[in-house]
Amino acid sequence: MDQFLAIAITIITASTPLLIAGLGELVVERSGVLNLGVEGMMVMGAVCGFGAAYATGNPYLGIVASIFGGVFMALLFGFLTLTLLANQVATGLAITLLGLGLSALIGESLVGQPIARLPNFHGIDILIIFSFILTALVSYMLFRTRAGLVIRAVGDNHASAHAMGFGVIAVRYACVVFGGACAGLAGGYLSLAYTPQWVENMTAGRGWIALALVVFATWLPGRLLVGAYLFGAISILAYIVQTFAWGIPSQLLSSLPYLVTVAALVVISGNRQLMRANTPTCLGQSFVPDR
Repeated sequence: MDQFLAIAITIITASTPLLIAGLGELVVERSGVLNLGVEGMMVMGAVCGFGAAYATGNPYLGIVASIFGGVFMALLFGFLTLTLLANQVATGLAITLLGLGLSALIGESLVGQPIARLPNFHGIDILIIFSFILTALVSYMLFRTRAGLVIRAVGDNHASAHAMGFGVIAVRYACVVFGGACAGLAGGYLSLAYTPQWVENMTAGRGWIALALVVFATWLPGRLLVGAYLFGAISILAYIVQTFAWGIPSQLLSSLPYLVTVAALVVISGNRQLMRANTPTCLGQSFVPDR
């Protein structure tokens, strides 16, 4: 029983950063913006959170700093894509590269330094609980409130939303900032709770997985929760299988979660009716308001 509980907690902690980052990106994409800079925002959140916790000795201040780190990168992305109308795909990739490089520079002196990890009760910390609350809040906001209706209207037809008097750019800025805050918080979870240390590029592609999970979930928060925990479970299963030394190459086992994600995306994408029903029509399209 104790071993089963330990595995369950490990799966939960592995899934939490994916869920938080994925929820932020889901809201961003629902507004019609494609943000490929999630990885860069996550790693900046990780280094800012760790740095603040190391400097102050308070992991809760680290959480706040990680959010600000993600928001800073999100504002930069928003300025380039929403104000200057830069290509969203190219800008997102640039933000990821900037985040990886800048975090390595900022965190150079933090490698190997100890911090007080985020407190937990039998492995369950405040951010794990928050991730479930956030899932419910995002789902309720998107489908039960006027704000959610506006976000979905902007993502589905920004010209019509603008004609109805909605501030398309303002709505998208708000969603991008929210997505950056979630990505930064997810990165902070990695450096403050999951593995309380700073290591260069410690996000290890989780930002890209969060992006894939949004498509896997067909832009629905409940399905995103399932997808994040599925990926987390497969990740931990791969590590467990390696301990039995069954002759399976470790490289194959390490790639198993990513292979499963790709396979799931292929299956989901094949259901064109499902994809058409939920995909934001204006996803990735810039909006220029009439003068």
